Amino acid sequence: MRRLFGNLLVNVLLLAFVGGWLGVLAPISAGYWNVAYKIISRDASNSTVVVTLGDDVTWTTGDQARLLRQLRRQMPTRVFVDANIVASGNANEDSELREAVDSFGKDIGFVARSGKPDHWDESAFRFPARSIIGDAPVFFSAWNANFLYYPESSPFVARIGGRDYKSLSFALAGEPDKFEHQFTPDFSISPDSIVTISATDLASGRFAPGLLTGRTVIVVESGRNQPMNYFGHGMAQPYAFDVAGEAALRKPFGIMFGGPLYGVPFLPVLVLTAFGLLIAQRERRNRRRYLLYFANLLCILVLPIALGLIGIFVTPDAAATAFALFLAIRLWQKRTRRIQQTSASGLPNLLALTEGAVPVGQDMVVTVVARWEEILATLPKALHGELAQQIARRLSIGSGCSDIYHGDGGHFAWLDEARPLETQLNHLEGLRALFSAPLQIGDHTFDTNIHFGLDRNEGLDALTRLNSALASAAEALKNGRTVEYFEASRLAEAPWELSLHARIDEGLRNGDIWLAYQPQWDYRENRISGAEALIRWNHPTRGPIQPDAFILQAERAGRIDTLTYWVLEQAISAAETMNALGPHFQMSINLSAQMVDKPSLVSSVSEIVRRRGIDCRLLTIEVTETSSVHNRPAARHNLGQLRAMGFRLSIDDFGTGEASLSYLAELPSDELKLDKRFVSAITTSDRNRKIVSSTIGLAHALGQVVVAEGIEDIATFNLLRELECDHGQGYFIGRPQPFPQLREHYSGMVEQRGRSVSDTFRGC
Repeated sequence: MRRLFGNLLVNVLLLAFVGGWLGVLAPISAGYWNVAYKIISRDASNSTVVVTLGDDVTWTTGDQARLLRQLRRQMPTRVFVDANIVASGNANEDSELREAVDSFGKDIGFVARSGKPDHWDESAFRFPARSIIGDAPVFFSAWNANFLYYPESSPFVARIGGRDYKSLSFALAGEPDKFEHQFTPDFSISPDSIVTISATDLASGRFAPGLLTGRTVIVVESGRNQPMNYFGHGMAQPYAFDVAGEAALRKPFGIMFGGPLYGVPFLPVLVLTAFGLLIAQRERRNRRRYLLYFANLLCILVLPIALGLIGIFVTPDAAATAFALFLAIRLWQKRTRRIQQTSASGLPNLLALTEGAVPVGQDMVVTVVARWEEILATLPKALHGELAQQIARRLSIGSGCSDIYHGDGGHFAWLDEARPLETQLNHLEGLRALFSAPLQIGDHTFDTNIHFGLDRNEGLDALTRLNSALASAAEALKNGRTVEYFEASRLAEAPWELSLHARIDEGLRNGDIWLAYQPQWDYRENRISGAEALIRWNHPTRGPIQPDAFILQAERAGRIDTLTYWVLEQAISAAETMNALGPHFQMSINLSAQMVDKPSLVSSVSEIVRRRGIDCRLLTIEVTETSSVHNRPAARHNLGQLRAMGFRLSIDDFGTGEASLSYLAELPSDELKLDKRFVSAITTSDRNRKIVSSTIGLAHALGQVVVAEGIEDIATFNLLRELECDHGQGYFIGRPQPFPQLREHYSGMVEQRGRSVSDTFRGC
């Protein structure tokens, strides 16, 4: 998931989608449609004629009746009256108008128009008097507008004053069978092209014969409503929107993807743009990539108009935003890369490697190609980049690192996993073997010889470590060695690290290396039921050495196997002694991630178990972080074999690092150990308490027991009991202690089972 949201394309698409959904990109659509409909403009159909009632004449009820009779004689197909039809109080004129309306039969309708966009309450409409129009249908004309007050859409049917009314555009189009609830006008219709005649000219006969025959006539009061913004054409009379709506509804389709003011009308173009950008960014050839970008831009600019011509309304705002952001960021990244990368090879240079901190657990490796300047001298300049790329490709394949940095003088650098020293040396020897095959650059063939400089000094800044590795590589090239070290702090520690094998053996012989045991409390049986074996080293001159420090050194030096099997032997002896004193006592030991996938692990453990004759069910193997394990299938196999032998498997530090739900699903286990960072705060943090409670419930649902680490007070101890935790471990129960002290306390507890945990371990 983190990798997904770190992708540039995903981020710009997500940003564009949210912007389109919230409507903040509407200015882009408004500008687009204004430009588009200035370019694409066509005449309205002459099947609809507008008759305007001018402001210069007062039209009485009698005048309206005479106008309708005159219209009737012109034999139009249908007449829609958008005028103020009210009872005048003159019975004769009202009756005359009623008769004129009735003479049309079903061929007449009336319009209730909202005075302004986005006004939908009943008071915004002026309805004709039913005493005049009788049962003639009434249609509405009202529009939803965008933030710039451009009318954009209207429903087919609207509920006004508790009644449903059909749209005038819908009636003009013959009430087509559309599946959408809304439509948008066809703004390509020029308002100036709508056939218009004044009522005065009609009354005086100043119009072309047959102009109204067989056509739809809309009678409007020109001054009744204010003009409105019309995309591409400035201001237009409200009836122009009705005619444009009719044109839109006569198209083959009526699809709006939720409507322009809500829903996702931007989604179709955004999806196509996403596919286009995805294909373009994967294209390696610049010319093809630029052509794909251009095609994508054409799609954004042309597709909304093309789809609009057939009745599918989509907007380009989100797609245009995503496209612009993507290209802008890519151009910025390209400019940055030009500064940080070499011009010939396109690989990041050594300066780029020093910009960030070196992650913990990483070695800095530099390789130098022998006779690099001679190789460049024999190659055309155009092939220098290809030479560097081929070398980087081999280094990437051999090291498993995707980022290879290229410097002057034939230097290539990368960050590699900090393996045990012997393993790292063997790894680099194998990497050197990849260059036994010659390089083929164009028509030139070269034998290459490489040497490595290695920096393993964690904690220093990246530039210092790079300089150390560069100096080491130069020394290796000079001395003809595969690998060299050349760093002050590393050399100062070299006697200690290189002699670690002998020092560990010496520490095991004279007792400087020993085991401390931290008790574990069983809540159900209300007793100490086990302990965790923890390795300690008190060096005669260096004093106490932190376990994390010397265990890491032991892993790098390849001595972790010796320590682990020694701990297993000691833990077996302790488990036998403790179980001879009283009830069942479980002993836990830790297994290094460096050993989990080793082929010899199961056979070595089996030999110790067979020789000692121990019941494996008395021992728990705690497995911690496995992110450094190379062969995860082998690790799962080994752990499964150990579990089949009877060992209990525990997931240590659950909830931190990689010890998460995926870990729980992947590894066979019997126990979860809750990390103390969660446990120590459960009395003060409701959030941590809920996390611990839910984890306990999850473990129990999977048939596993839970051990809570970090219990340091009675409140935490008691709360975990209430949360139904199975076992507890921490300073409140008992500190890590030598085995004789553990045995003494356990014996006392066996003799006095009634004493409380705080009394038993108060002095620990």
